[in-house]
Amino acid sequence: MSASDNTLHSETRSLRYQSELFLLAVSFFSRIPVPADLPYSETRMNQAGRYFALVGVLLGLLCAAVFSLASLLFPNSVAIVLTMAFSLLLTGAFHEDGLTDMADGIGGGMTLERRLTIMKDSRIGTYGAATLMMALLAKFVFWSELANEPQFWLMIVVAYTVSRALAATLIYDMPYVSDADTSKSKPLANKQSSLEVAILLLTGGVVALLLGVTQAVVILLVLTLFRVGFKRWLTKRIGGFTGDCLGAAQQLAELLVYLTLIAFSHSL
Repeated sequence: MSASDNTLHSETRSLRYQSELFLLAVSFFSRIPVPADLPYSETRMNQAGRYFALVGVLLGLLCAAVFSLASLLFPNSVAIVLTMAFSLLLTGAFHEDGLTDMADGIGGGMTLERRLTIMKDSRIGTYGAATLMMALLAKFVFWSELANEPQFWLMIVVAYTVSRALAATLIYDMPYVSDADTSKSKPLANKQSSLEVAILLLTGGVVALLLGVTQAVVILLVLTLFRVGFKRWLTKRIGGFTGDCLGAAQQLAELLVYLTLIAFSHSL
């Protein structure tokens, strides 16, 4: 085999490996079918973290497409409800579940052990129910405010992308504090490499820039401040992060993006 053939074979194998990592990320964050024979290992799953933001691009595009089609047939309010329902089905309410469990655990537990125990409980308590309802209501209201914007579809894509990028970066510099055998984030419990974080940040930053430099800078600044505050709060309450906390971070960050964009539209 010639040197050029070896190079081509190596590049093909590398491309295939990266595509498999992306599909692993898709399978972790959505209900989108992936090949049943997709290779899996904890090492691969950790490396797949580099594509979590890219999965957000895919999910955002699908939701934006559903809204665009639904808005041709129905008023915006109906199209928004249908799109929200589609989003929940698309992800299996994965992040919403994390937000609910975190709210129950941290809101209802008086000790670290009790908070972690409550988070693992599949039942929904008062704190979780109230938080979930407010989050869904906020998303409906925020989308209603933005739905007439020409770039609404892009706003969805940006929010879905940068919120997942932010949530995933918490793995890099926070300790994992839950039971790895029962946690949804078991494959992600190890520290990320600098490469994974760099790819996450690059993906989120490039996608945010599609809205324009000014809006992108403000959104990224808001999310940076949120990350600092959220990290400190989690460290104080439970000493690190759990899988539920990552889901909560994604949900809160997504809502912050919409709120920032609303502030822009009202200030113009």
